[in-house]
Amino acid sequence: MGPDFLDWMSQAILAEWRMLQDRPEELAPVQALVDEYVALVYGRDARPNLVTDFASRTRLERIRSGEFDALSYAFYRSAYQRLAAHLSDPQDLAQARRGFAVAVGRRFYRLLEEQLALDLPEGLATDADFRRLRAALDRLGAFLVDQGYLRDHFAFRFHVEVTHQGQAIRQREEEFLPRLREQGLAYALYEMGYPAILPSAVYLYHTLGEAQHHSSRTMEELFDRVGCQARETDDFDPTGFPSDRVVELWEIRPR
Repeated sequence: MGPDFLDWMSQAILAEWRMLQDRPEELAPVQALVDEYVALVYGRDARPNLVTDFASRTRLERIRSGEFDALSYAFYRSAYQRLAAHLSDPQDLAQARRGFAVAVGRRFYRLLEEQLALDLPEGLATDADFRRLRAALDRLGAFLVDQGYLRDHFAFRFHVEVTHQGQAIRQREEEFLPRLREQGLAYALYEMGYPAILPSAVYLYHTLGEAQHHSSRTMEELFDRVGCQARETDDFDPTGFPSDRVVELWEIRPR
């Protein structure tokens, strides 16, 4: 895993996680979750001091993808359990868990925005604005692959030909802006080549109803900067895409 990704992700996760804790410096419960997860999923003992290294942003060059998977899982599970202890209404809890993931993505985006020189337009009114958006997405994707968060593939496509909830969606790339302006809804496909957190994301989603979605929440913030509400659908069936990719169908609306 790349040190820039880990450094900025540590800052983003720890800032939001600590706000939920009575004792924000107490990391032993998170380490226990890491130990349990690494033994169960990877069949080995977790490296000593893994949690403290990540939290203090030291020796980050030693962290590998499976270890970041465990760290991400443990901090998010800890946060989601903490929220559950204070919220009894299922809808409120679901919103709070998603809010935690969104807040981490927002912080992470702010840390990488300047370093990656993401040149975003203030809105999506012209073809030139759209080209700047595409360039920013491509730069972000290259960073995620280079840093090891995505194994080998990033694509955010505005040409869409899929079926969702029994409805055929056909959108050429050049139709994206007109649909956004005239219909108030346009689409995109986000393709990922095996994210580093895929095992824990699947587990968290199926057990607690909300995964981490690190890159998706980061791009959600990116779209917010250009005046759009954007997020992936919850129930898109990616059958027909290569099995080594995670594929999300995104709905994008003017804000």
